[in-house]
Amino acid sequence: MSAADSPKDAGSPRDHERDAILAALVPVADGIAATFGSLCEVVVHDYRRPEESVVSIAGSVTGRSVGGAMSEIGMGMLARGDEARDELNYLTRTQDGKLVKSSTMLLRDSGGAVFGALCVNLDITAVQQVGSLIGELAGVAVPAEVPTTTFGDSAEVIDAVVGSVVDAYQLKRSRPWGELDRAERVELFRGLDERGVFAVRRAVPQVAERLGISRASAYSYLAKARAQEPPKDGPDTAPGASA
Repeated sequence: MSAADSPKDAGSPRDHERDAILAALVPVADGIAATFGSLCEVVVHDYRRPEESVVSIAGSVTGRSVGGAMSEIGMGMLARGDEARDELNYLTRTQDGKLVKSSTMLLRDSGGAVFGALCVNLDITAVQQVGSLIGELAGVAVPAEVPTTTFGDSAEVIDAVVGSVVDAYQLKRSRPWGELDRAERVELFRGLDERGVFAVRRAVPQVAERLGISRASAYSYLAKARAQEPPKDGPDTAPGASA
């Protein structure tokens, strides 16, 4: 079973169980956000609907609201299905420059299937600035740059992930999409699939438009990517993720 169930599961006893878990987490999210104050945001995600996975949000750090799409890290977890693991204490940077420390804890039903997540985001921008100042005064090296993350609707998130993967892939080979051979194009689509891009509805047409190819070609490359064994070195993906 994957993290996102098929429509036929809607209304099933397991679906009711998942709905109850999500509902029970709403006051938990409110309590965590209230405890940590204005720099904290707690988001409850329902992975069964990735385009509008945010079912509850307390606080405001990333600028999202109820009905918003899952982020890049959520897409990656969705792609890994029940094999996904919690992501704890990682750093990302929002598009408006906030440095965010996050933890994403997966939600599983009684059968062990992943169906959502509880995400805690802390805006540590001011803390980092003070730390950098102290580090400079003490002669300590400044930490490496943190990758920027896109928070927005599903189209914006998909475009950010696609751009990240495609740009990294083409940079590695020093050739644009039009100069990649069939095997390399299939490999690129495998990388996108493993980042969870195609778990979102209407992602294939968006990827096709981004790459300047037909939808039929995009579906063909995706089918070939899923039919083949991945290379031992793993997919080509850009470093960094999001909350």
